[in-house]
Formats: sequence, C-alpha cells, structure tokens
Amino acid sequence: MPNREKKMIRSFKQEDIDIVMEIWLNTNVTAHWFVPEKYWQDNAAAVKEMLPQSELYVYEEQARIQGFVGLMDDYIAGIFVSEESQSKGIGKQLLEYIKGKKSQLTLSVYEKNKGAVKFYQREGFCIQSENVDENTGEQEYFMIWKEE
Repeated sequence: MPNREKKMIRSFKQEDIDIVMEIWLNTNVTAHWFVPEKYWQDNAAAVKEMLPQSELYVYEEQARIQGFVGLMDDYIAGIFVSEESQSKGIGKQLLEYIKGKKSQLTLSVYEKNKGAVKFYQREGFCIQSENVDENTGEQEYFMIWKEE
C-alpha cells in the first residue's frame, strides 16, 4: 500500500497557537521587508490574544501545521504559509476552502507585497480602493472577491 501523506484543512485548536504565531511572525517579517521587524514583534502579543477570537483554519500535513488563514466575518485578516512550505499551493488551498464557506471575501494587502497582490488577482480578487495603513504608513489595496 502506498505511503500517503496526510494533508488536511481543519479548524484551529487552542493548542495550535504557538506554531500559528511562529508562522505569523516569520511570514510577516519576510513578506513585509519594507516594515520594520520591530513592528511585527511589538504586535505579536496582541495578535496572539485576538487570533482565537477569529475564524481560523490551519493546513496540516503529517500532523504539522504549515499554514493558516484568519477571517473576521468575510474579511481575510491574512493567509500565512511557513517559509519552507511556500509555493506549494497551500495558500491557494486555504483560499479555496474559505471561498467554499463565503459568498464574498475582502482583504487588505500592501502594495509593495507584489507577490501577494498578484496571487489575489489571479484568484479573482479585484482592487476596490487604495489606502494608507495608519500603523505603518504603507500604501495598501483593499480587494474584494465575489462568488459568481
């Protein structure tokens, strides 16, 4: 019988918090090279408290969390995939999973995070407006996706 890797998307459990926070911090620091690392470190404690109040789904492979998506109603607070697991379709799978649960999704993404902007556009999101993130002073796009 072939050895199949066990992959799944499931709801967040409180015992996932440490690995989810590690992925959150590392991904933000790497993807947002234009925002000082200290900003993410300073906000980690508040995020750790807020995360369990969000609608969270984790992507797990071989009993190891490799990424997650966080929602507040229909707003995607973020899709985060561990560095070693990026470019393997995990972000797309997480996005497809939540598209199956919502008829509309919105998000904000930094303009300088070109890879993320292209990813969301490829996945059917359209830029609705441009704003400045008051916390970082960085330009961001507000994007929307609607079920067809």
